[in-house]
Amino acid sequence: MMNVDDETYRRAGSAAAGGPPAALALTGVTRRYGRRGAAVEALRGIEVELPRGSFTAVMGPSGSGKSTLLQCAVGLDRPTAGSVRLGGQELTGMGRRALTRLRRERIGFVFQSFNLLPALTAEQNVGLPLRLAGTGSRRARTLAREALGRVGLAERAGRRPAELSGGQQQRVALARALVTAPEIVCADEPTGALDPATAEEMLGLLRGAVDMLGATVLMVTHDPAAAAHADRVLFLADGMLVDTYVCAGSADGADGAGDRSGDARTGAAAHIARRMRALAGRTRSGAGPRSGPGPGSGPGSGPESVGGAGSVPPADGGRAAAGRAA
Repeated sequence: MMNVDDETYRRAGSAAAGGPPAALALTGVTRRYGRRGAAVEALRGIEVELPRGSFTAVMGPSGSGKSTLLQCAVGLDRPTAGSVRLGGQELTGMGRRALTRLRRERIGFVFQSFNLLPALTAEQNVGLPLRLAGTGSRRARTLAREALGRVGLAERAGRRPAELSGGQQQRVALARALVTAPEIVCADEPTGALDPATAEEMLGLLRGAVDMLGATVLMVTHDPAAAAHADRVLFLADGMLVDTYVCAGSADGADGAGDRSGDARTGAAAHIARRMRALAGRTRSGAGPRSGPGPGSGPGSGPESVGGAGSVPPADGGRAAAGRAA
């Protein structure tokens, strides 16, 4: 059953409400691997919309289907059933070349391992998506430097990845993700390789991309503190969307709406952590290795380890008071 939080966001992102189509919409998305008795459903009937200019985090136990959801959302894997629409355009019937071009031009990626090319400077790494899309070298350099400036690395434009700290490399990766002004930025554990202080800086930059640039961010994370920077947190278990939490400061938040202070985020993180504990141990052994996404990859070939039959009840029903202990 869809809770109040889900319905609020579906209305916000729906073209039927008179506005533009959602940045991303998944309707009835199921992903099944294997056949007959060996089949495993990595995703089961996912229904979610991401309004433009929103920040959504996805959480769940290991094997809950988070990475499979991300891959299906950006055309790296094809759903067995259901629809995926990016800005109103259906992705599920597109060919491999068209999907590669779409990801290059309309989707930005941020990875835990940075995925920077070691032989290129920061500026060249950031400008690479533009050059691949046919942008002239002078224009690409200008846009790359502007993107690096937005993440505070204009003075490091000529440095190679080995000459940068981990936090600086991840900021270069974020600049690369934003340089094409993508319709959606997908971040897969973007703070997983960073220390807490550097992770907080990175999350502030992601938050700023939403608030100041109007970006739409979809982030997979295991960290409640990271998820607390989002507008909304989706909880997966056994391949199903089982719960939703609206964070403090979200336009649709309850108590604390508009409050993105450290105290509000701390309260939200504690609430998110409790919901995660309620879902712990709810998955089964998987059907195959995780297939990691990449900007030039084709559809993935295997799921994240996923859970078995049986649904998981929501940890909390209805709208949660933002940042408030349950």
